[in-house]
Parts: sequence; C-alpha cells; structure tokens
Amino acid sequence: MRYVRYGCCLAWLALCAALGGGCSKTTDVAAPQGSETAAGPTAAAEEGPEIAVSRFLEAVRTGNDQQTEAMFTKLAREKIRELEDIQVAPPGSDTAKFTVGKPEMLGDDGARVPSQWTDLDRDGNSRTDEITWMVRKEPEGWRIAGMAAVVFEGEDPLLLDFENPKETLRKLELLREEIRQRAEKATQQATQPPNTSESVRR
Repeated sequence: MRYVRYGCCLAWLALCAALGGGCSKTTDVAAPQGSETAAGPTAAAEEGPEIAVSRFLEAVRTGNDQQTEAMFTKLAREKIRELEDIQVAPPGSDTAKFTVGKPEMLGDDGARVPSQWTDLDRDGNSRTDEITWMVRKEPEGWRIAGMAAVVFEGEDPLLLDFENPKETLRKLELLREEIRQRAEKATQQATQPPNTSESVRR
C-alpha cells in the first residue's frame, strides 16, 4: 500500500519542517559550500531557490536542527517558536538521499522547487517521494515557506503552510487519521471471505 508509506514519510518530513528541526541527532555537520556559514550571508542571499532547498533537505537528512530552522522564512520561525509546548524528534537518516529539480519562478521573490526524497521503508525497500517546496526570497536569501505533495494517487496534493504551523499540525492529524482508516479498510478487504451466496448461484 504505497499511500501508507508515502503518507508516513510526508508526515515525518512535514513535522520536521513545521516544528523547526525536530530531528534527534545533535551532531553538527559542515555547512554546504555557499551557505551562510561557509560563504557569508551576502553570498547566501545571491543563491538560487534550489540551493536553499538543497541545504534545507541536507539539514533534515543529517539532523542539523539549527540549520533546519535557519532555512525557514522569518514569519515561519516566529510562528514555530510560539509552539513552546510542542516537541517532536523524528530522526535524521543516514540512508536518505535527495535530488532537487529546476525551480518554477513566481515573480521576483517566490518559487516552487520540486524534489525527490529517497529512503528505506520499514521493510528495507527503497522508496522515493516527490515533494514541491514553496520558497520566498528574503534579505538573507531564499527560505522555506511551505510544501505540497500528492499523498493519495489521483487526488489533490496536500498543502502545508509553515507560516501557519497550527493549521499544519491540524492537517497532519487529519492525514494520519485518513491513512489509518484507509489502511484498516484495505486490510478488511484483503481478509474478507468471498461471497458464498454468489458462488452458490454460479
């Protein structure tokens, strides 16, 4: 059931993002070339949106809490800090890989950036999830404002606004419940005995 694995991965990424780097690892990692740490804030502000998304996903992958939070928009960081009673610690992943595609520019200060996140599921099988990141250009550079991804094939994508984390959390709760219900329904259908009356008539 791909939608279950997909939804769980999406919820993990979204929680890690929306709650400001809730990854459990605390080991610092070297900043990518061209980041604010490596090249200074001026160079970072001149980078494209795809570089910002790459840095964000690398921070999520390695569990670099500080770098993850730094890659959000100013408003998202402020709203996240208001949720002082929320603590989430999804782990970073040494087996995860990601690719970032060409951004779709939305004026001078907005963009949508496609990405693919590949990791192992609980059964050890490789899976790839496609997520589009909404980014905005701010004085310090391009920053993450939200994301969109199709959780259930053939249905509208799930949109998450990190500048409204309370709404993001509400949507994630609804997503988890929907995944649970669909998984239960699929299990029931798989274990349901055949219709004996139909068999007799035939």
